[in-house]
Amino acid sequence: MRHRSHRSPLRYRPLRLWTALVGAFLMILGLTSTAAYGRAVERPDDAKAAAAQVLTWTAGDPIDHYLSAPTTALAGPTTIIFENSTATGNTTGMPHTLTFDVSDPEYNNDVPLNILANPSDANGGKYTVEVNLTPGKYRFRCSIPGHSLMTGVLTVTEVGPGDTTAPETNATVQGQQNADGAYVGSATVAVTATDAGSGIATTEYAVGADGPWQPYTDPVVVDQVGSHLIRYRATDQSGNVAAEKSVEFTVVAPPTDDTTAPETSATVSGERDDAGNYLSMATVTVTASDTGSGVNTIEYALGASGAWQPYTAPVMVHQVGSHTVRYRATDKAGNAAAEKSVAFTVVEPPAKDTTAPQTSAAVTGDKNANGAFITSAKVTLTATDAESGVDKVEYSLDGGPYLAYTTPVIVDRVGYHTLAHRATDKAGNTSQAKQVSFTIAQGGGVPAPNCPEYDERLTVIVGTVDSGVPNRLTRNRCTINELIEDEREWTSHALFLKHVDTVLDKLLADNVIDQREFNKITRAAKQSKIGKPGQTEGYRDLFDGTAESFAKWEQVGGGKFALSGDGAITSSTTVEGMGMLWFPQRTYGNFSLKLQFRDDAPGNGNANGGVFVRFPNVHNHPEESRPEWVAINYGHEVQILDRPDGDMYKTGSIYGFDRVGLGGAGVTPKGTWNDYEIRVVDQHYTILRNGVVINEFDNVGGQTFTPPRAGDPGTDGRRYATGYIGLQVHGTTDVISYRNIRIQEL
Repeated sequence: MRHRSHRSPLRYRPLRLWTALVGAFLMILGLTSTAAYGRAVERPDDAKAAAAQVLTWTAGDPIDHYLSAPTTALAGPTTIIFENSTATGNTTGMPHTLTFDVSDPEYNNDVPLNILANPSDANGGKYTVEVNLTPGKYRFRCSIPGHSLMTGVLTVTEVGPGDTTAPETNATVQGQQNADGAYVGSATVAVTATDAGSGIATTEYAVGADGPWQPYTDPVVVDQVGSHLIRYRATDQSGNVAAEKSVEFTVVAPPTDDTTAPETSATVSGERDDAGNYLSMATVTVTASDTGSGVNTIEYALGASGAWQPYTAPVMVHQVGSHTVRYRATDKAGNAAAEKSVAFTVVEPPAKDTTAPQTSAAVTGDKNANGAFITSAKVTLTATDAESGVDKVEYSLDGGPYLAYTTPVIVDRVGYHTLAHRATDKAGNTSQAKQVSFTIAQGGGVPAPNCPEYDERLTVIVGTVDSGVPNRLTRNRCTINELIEDEREWTSHALFLKHVDTVLDKLLADNVIDQREFNKITRAAKQSKIGKPGQTEGYRDLFDGTAESFAKWEQVGGGKFALSGDGAITSSTTVEGMGMLWFPQRTYGNFSLKLQFRDDAPGNGNANGGVFVRFPNVHNHPEESRPEWVAINYGHEVQILDRPDGDMYKTGSIYGFDRVGLGGAGVTPKGTWNDYEIRVVDQHYTILRNGVVINEFDNVGGQTFTPPRAGDPGTDGRRYATGYIGLQVHGTTDVISYRNIRIQEL
């Protein structure tokens, strides 16, 4: 007894392939019940089927190989079967194709076969076609991207002359028998075929008097209680078909004291309307389990008086109207479950929506006397659709690619702008694009766009080489020049060219540039001297986005930083406490420290963080128990805080000494990268954000210390002239990210 609980009652299987048979009975319910496995052509009659060569391919969940595929065949008329269904083991709904390659001259190209199959298609994933094979080799494959390993070669030979004798076939039934000759629990049918002439081409078997023929590969195990008939036949390489034979036998249940009927249930699934009716089709799935002798049969019936029929796969009901599906099950001991039923209604889907959505745009912000928006403008898009509903809204800024609209668009580049907008509904209708135009005027303290560099030259210039390609805005509102970053320190020319190639690949995919412009910019990058000896700025990486550079830093105090997927480090949302990530490798005196930060605080808040400079070694210090306070009290914290409320020290402030309000620095959008430079010469501090100086500070008194000692002052103006670099983590709600941390000694 192999199973005590299962859904399908019948197992005629060549060992593991029993589902290939039971799946063949999938029912589609309408006015009548028909097999769900459709065919590309009608099934030939028995006489024609007996004379035809049948080749079968099967597929399932794997995307690197067919589950089965023939390698040899005979020339002439051939029936090809391709099955990718639940019966062949496809549990994910993955589509596959069986495609004969007709483009390679090394292989036969006279059969342009291309079958797409998946378990949920109209044929249940099984197709049959008739072809004529010629001698030679056919290359077959799956044509779906990513499935390139699903390939093979079918070798076709001429039918051998002279052999007119059909194969000899025989079948034996094995298993434990009782005194009446019935098989207890299960019976195994083994089929053999021999041919002294051209040799065996195929061996087939069929279940019952009218079951379909299928390839015989392994002994067939039958464990359903009842009387059974197995038919079999074979074909040789010359096309001679043996006369059909059969064996009959009976399977009985093993002795059992099981008196409990199976447990049954049914579920109805499908797309539904607001009233709960199923649109176009409902699928009824019946399950049965039995912990005693095991389930033997499951049956279902349509309506109150419909005939009972075997249930082997989910029942699909297409006919519009109210329906009842009855179901029951019997175990191997003969215990029958009480009849149950499910009721539901199938309705026609609503009329197809052919009307596109309506969109509108509102531009808001402070204007000057000329009607231009000062500093920035906010564009809010709305879309409505009275039928299927809005699926997506898109916008294009200044002729750039269309981007998904999720939140109001902030435009902060000085100049004239045009924003186009459109929407698509759930039925696939897309509205005609509309446009809104406006002008941005320069305002005080406006941060530069959130781009790696600032470069609005008219053409793409790499180093000193002009490519002649227009310097367009890209999807993230940065220009092409800004993304290329030719002013950044590059340690090698090859590394710079790899970066340029990555940027251009993305721009080409986004339709910002075409292939000709791609080639022109690539040539300009190769002709430039970026990354070659003598062309760097003198900066050295403290953190370059790799695990190796991150490992050189040390976390002290509370909180935590971790590598994120975009070459950055991000403070934790789960590890509580305030602490510091510091770079203990060496100290720095006069320097220019450059990095990028991004506000990743959850919700509507804004991150609170900072950069520590010129603090002593936190270990063996009198305040080592509070390591972050060693940096605060003996070094300087250069603040990062764009939140309008809360702490008075905003971005660019020297915490506790020199306050910069929002009016001086402005607020940068959340989730965007900002350039930050801290330039320290002697006791003069210069702070730049996005290339704009937002604070200059002279340390009061300029007094310095040597080794730390008990009683060192905290906030009286005296600080170290050299020290370490660190990054503050403030708490789990003040999430902030850093990247591209580099330093140049001055």
